[in-house]
Amino acid sequence: MAYLLDTSVYSQPLKKAPIETALRRWESIGDHQCVISSVCQAEIEWGLHYADHESLWEKYRLLLSDRLKVLEVTEATWNHFSKMKARQRKIGQIISDLDLLIAASAAEHGLIVATLNRKDFERIEGISWEDWGL
Repeated sequence: MAYLLDTSVYSQPLKKAPIETALRRWESIGDHQCVISSVCQAEIEWGLHYADHESLWEKYRLLLSDRLKVLEVTEATWNHFSKMKARQRKIGQIISDLDLLIAASAAEHGLIVATLNRKDFERIEGISWEDWGL
């Protein structure tokens, strides 16, 4: 069983007040069982550019940079994404494109999404997910 960490989980080591249950779950599973999507990496780096604090960049380099394998968004990922997005629109449950891309990566690779964003991922058909905040 392997996990794709959603940005909400992956970013916890950078938080002033991280959610300890998520950190303990990650630690118990181990880095060798976890990956991230390049979408997650981009979300983190966007936040760092926006915050524009060298100390946060240093914390990122120390705690997260190159820690986990990064899955690139491939043509297969986009195929999963397009089906997921169409379904969500048809049923009137819009989910952000970035969350759908993370879900599409999980579907492509047969991974479980580890998230703190239950309200969105529980509505996406065809993926497995766990709420690491519980």
